Amino acid sequence: ESIAQLPSAQLFDFHLLSDTDRPVIATQEERLVEEWRHDAGPDAAIFYRRRTTNEGYKAGNVMAFCDQHRRDYDFFVPLDADSVMSGAAIERLVQRMEANPQIGILQSLAVGMPSDSGFGRLFQFGMRHGMRSFTLGSAWWQGDCGPFWGHNAVVRMAAFHDRCKLPTLGGTPPLGGHILSHDQVEAVLMRRAGYEVRVWPMADESYEENPPSLPDFVKRELRWCQGNLQYFGLLNMPGLKPVSRLQLVLAILMYTGAPAWMFFIITGALQVVLGHFHLLGAAHSLAGPFPVALGVGLFVTIMTLSLAPKFMGVASVLCSAEQRTRYGGGLMVSINALLEFIASALMAPVVAFTEAIFIAGLPFGRQIKWEVQRRDGRAVSWYEATHAYLPHTVFGLLLTAIFASLNPALLPWAAPLLLGFLLSIPLTVVTSFHRFGAFSVRTGLFAIPEDYDMPAILRQIHCRGASTPKVDDSPANLPKAA
Repeated sequence: ESIAQLPSAQLFDFHLLSDTDRPVIATQEERLVEEWRHDAGPDAAIFYRRRTTNEGYKAGNVMAFCDQHRRDYDFFVPLDADSVMSGAAIERLVQRMEANPQIGILQSLAVGMPSDSGFGRLFQFGMRHGMRSFTLGSAWWQGDCGPFWGHNAVVRMAAFHDRCKLPTLGGTPPLGGHILSHDQVEAVLMRRAGYEVRVWPMADESYEENPPSLPDFVKRELRWCQGNLQYFGLLNMPGLKPVSRLQLVLAILMYTGAPAWMFFIITGALQVVLGHFHLLGAAHSLAGPFPVALGVGLFVTIMTLSLAPKFMGVASVLCSAEQRTRYGGGLMVSINALLEFIASALMAPVVAFTEAIFIAGLPFGRQIKWEVQRRDGRAVSWYEATHAYLPHTVFGLLLTAIFASLNPALLPWAAPLLLGFLLSIPLTVVTSFHRFGAFSVRTGLFAIPEDYDMPAILRQIHCRGASTPKVDDSPANLPKAA
């Protein structure tokens, strides 16, 4: 509907690329597409295609489309199931692509849609501030070797089809086989082919939905973790630009930091024990008083580097009267930023501990399933939270006992870390409460500009949301595909 309002509407076709192997969902999709065609009228070119196998996952689905339509289109715009872009925003990106034939992939800053989930709102507020400054800085130093996020972008069809087919890694999953985190690999292949990969680092009516709860966020992180660690097999790929190769390294380091952090914590606790008891002669040289000043210095340095984008993002809002108004006023921005900072600091060790355990299991064949992501708000039960985060709680209790009994002076400095582990279960449950989400919406807690002034494209979706048909995808109602 948004594109239909453009003078260039006749230049756009629409393709729904289904990858489901569930007959119930496929039947619903076919029916809804027919309704879509009927409502859109005879001038809208709407096509539906479902693959019989989902080889290569999303990347394979997109490339199969390119195989079929390479000569039919100059560009294509991939949108995930939770993606939203206005027609005007798409047209602006297409015009920039047409003005510069050297660009192979162009995307603007995709930001989170307003959420009614407590966790989703907390996440969207922090991500909005962090990503704005982070993306602006990254676009400056990465230049024409930018990233690709896999959706909400304009892609040059022929170049993508001819030069961005993913290799299949040697070995077996989880680190071999098909590449899960396909988008960054497609970006470096596009740049290797001589085309630029650019980010327009501005929010321009390009949106995506955020995970509704901590377990859903962690599950998404683990899938990205497994996919990014596959890049070890691509670092020696010939012909890559130096910045492109660095992009792959940085993508790996995003997740190797988690086990490094946990190892740092464990060795620190071990040093406290050895320093107190002087047990092993060989370890005696490592024992002695715990270097509190060094530990605090490292903690402050790491947290500053990690949170600097959020600090800068919040500061830029507070320094602008217009931006302060868009976020509900300076006082509200300050309160929300403080609460989000505290919540993020508590959740960070929980996420890192989960990633570290997951990475430790990869050499033994542990892997994450490629499944549909939850996007609807839901309440996490105490049972689910306990089942997921009991090991984190036990680990926190053990660390607390060591520090309290052997070196109590460390407790104030270790408090954010320890509280994150100890509160992982109740924090997961509380942030998923429907009442907490409703309270957040009602009071403006973690509000973003779209909560106060919703763009037309989001208002349309919001108004239709209540009438959108839901597919019953519970296991009892989803027979296996033939």
